[in-house]
Amino acid sequence: MPAGPATAQQNPLEIVRTRSYISLLVIAAVLGVAISCVAYGFLALVSELQSLLYEDLPKGLGFSGTPDWWAVPLLAVAGVLVALTIRHLPGKGGHEPAEGLKTGDTPSVTSVPGVALASIATLSLGAVLGPEAPLIALGGGLAAGAIRMLKRDAPPTTLAVVAAAGSFAAISELLGSPLIAAFLLMEASGLAGPMLGVVLVPGLLAAGVGSLIFTGLDSWTGLGTYSLSLHQVPPADRPTLAAFGWAILAGLAAAILGEAIRRSAQHLETHVKRRRLPLTVAMGVLVGLLALLYTTVTGKPISGVLFSGQTTIGPLLADHATYSLGTLLLLVVFKSLAYSASLSAFRGGPVFPSLFIGGAGGLAMSHLPGLDTTTGFALGVGALSVAMLKLPMTCALLATLLLGSAGLTVMPLVIVAVVVSYVLTLRLAAPQTPHLGDQKTDGPTVP
Repeated sequence: MPAGPATAQQNPLEIVRTRSYISLLVIAAVLGVAISCVAYGFLALVSELQSLLYEDLPKGLGFSGTPDWWAVPLLAVAGVLVALTIRHLPGKGGHEPAEGLKTGDTPSVTSVPGVALASIATLSLGAVLGPEAPLIALGGGLAAGAIRMLKRDAPPTTLAVVAAAGSFAAISELLGSPLIAAFLLMEASGLAGPMLGVVLVPGLLAAGVGSLIFTGLDSWTGLGTYSLSLHQVPPADRPTLAAFGWAILAGLAAAILGEAIRRSAQHLETHVKRRRLPLTVAMGVLVGLLALLYTTVTGKPISGVLFSGQTTIGPLLADHATYSLGTLLLLVVFKSLAYSASLSAFRGGPVFPSLFIGGAGGLAMSHLPGLDTTTGFALGVGALSVAMLKLPMTCALLATLLLGSAGLTVMPLVIVAVVVSYVLTLRLAAPQTPHLGDQKTDGPTVP
């Protein structure tokens, strides 16, 4: 694959016709197989550790079930492990999740151990973050490391494309569809222009192969699927004028809530960085106490507040009738606070908690006249996820494709909610303050 500035000036058709591009596709397919296996193993390990720590361990210690306070000491341990990993291992455990979902530059293979350890401690011990950001970093780092082993003088462009393909493969099935994963990475990385297809095709190929491998491993291992999916979706009503008004309201409310979560997380993050170990432990204890308070007040399981929400968002929709309006509002409040605390100190991705909180808020909105359950749920998912991720196309697709045939019915309203939330989020965003020493002024500044 050609490298450097000349690549951007070449005709994409000429690049596709070269032998090196065909070789790149073969490499992407092979890496898709290997990295998807690693990603599946990562997700299986996290799932098994969650079950071991929150179900088997309490019973082994003589408890009849999991005590409501159980998460507090486990999350304190998580704080110690994550803080030490960030402090002592290369790569600082991955990027700061409070800064949003970032694809960044070509990842380094030396950061892989730190990313894996920090994210496993975060996810398995109950912090409110998802696996998508660690998987993107792990997939990209392993792919870049593999190509460097095969060809030490590989040009930067080739490294970047192969690393992107590795990231595609790692999250190919995580969001329920390799197409959604492709949109997520494409939007997050800002790929555009005539070279979009040239760069995107190896990633799509790796994602497709990775999705097939995930499906095969689900069947072969019997461990189950780790894809985001909703199995019981109530039918949705056709859009009405009232529902259109609620879509606007959902977008406004989600933008305000999302900005509150982000700003509080970034404020806490500035303090955590100064005293990494004690304050990471404190944030873990806070998340555990929030889960304890939630279950004490509502009688619902602590898992509603803990973890990413990836496996609980489906049951939330399926069992929505068992949640009162007050319980749903408390779930939104406690999960949002735990999400903010986790963003400030731990390592993981911001996607799944935003989907869960948005879904819970949308179910609360469905108590309003003229808004059915599925439409309210979809509006909340789309509006809050875009408020946190700032990826409008991806969030609109996520909120609709997850619902199956009902998604087609609610899609126009979801688009309205996503657009309103996205625009207001950009308007509410705090101005970026440059870091000291960052005095470069290359290129024009857009006001």
